[in-house]
Amino acid sequence: MCLLIALSGVVPGAPLIVAANRDEFYRRPAVTMTTLRDAGPRILGGRDELAGGTWLAVNEHGVVAGLTNQPAPGGRDLTKRSRGELPLAFAAYATAQEAVTQVAATLDPAAYNPCWLLVGDRNGLFSVGLTGGSRPEVERLPPGVHVLENLPLRAPSAKVDKVTAMVTRELAAHPAAHPAAAVAADALAAVLRDHQPAVQAPQPPAQPGGWVRPPALTAACVHAEEYGTRSALVVTVPEAGPPRLRVADGPPCQAALEDVTALWEGPALV
Repeated sequence: MCLLIALSGVVPGAPLIVAANRDEFYRRPAVTMTTLRDAGPRILGGRDELAGGTWLAVNEHGVVAGLTNQPAPGGRDLTKRSRGELPLAFAAYATAQEAVTQVAATLDPAAYNPCWLLVGDRNGLFSVGLTGGSRPEVERLPPGVHVLENLPLRAPSAKVDKVTAMVTRELAAHPAAHPAAAVAADALAAVLRDHQPAVQAPQPPAQPGGWVRPPALTAACVHAEEYGTRSALVVTVPEAGPPRLRVADGPPCQAALEDVTALWEGPALV
């Protein structure tokens, strides 16, 4: 997953809304949405058919865990564990607070290639960084709009700046709309569909030895020759009850976001 947008404690009636675009090589096989765990708790999300993990998992209690990777010019270290295990590990708990407390207590960042996560529920949102050290870097985030791409939270990013501005503009356009949760989810979906790059020139590496980013990768919805946005998801966590899920099987500027909330009761969607 390469773009996560979280509205935490912002929208009346929906304490958490998460919108996400999953960017990946076109040749890498995946299932856009399925049942990842049947019960205890039931977990839904996409499935990477190569490594078996997921980029975002959401459970029946309203815990959402999404992942972005730190790109490496030479590719990932294949001797390390799949980062796709991590959203499932956090989504195995009834609350986000319990998830970050329990998982972070035993998680060794050195076992994985570097990455970042947002883990939240109707009671709060946390950032989790696995980029070194003996334990993950965990921070409880304040209520607000939070945007995570393939860089640390709050790192300088033209993509984050553009997405944040679009989210703010979309929400401000409907200050008195009703129902607020549905309108906010639609606003985030509109942001996910935007495929105009934030910059027009290649971006220099964010760290020494890093990669030069082509302009196409600074768009919310990415279209490159071998790599791009493969799917999109909007998760709305209400004050009570299971989350509402809308999924696009393809770039959201081309594929419609379909409501798959019935998966909480039905079989896997494959």
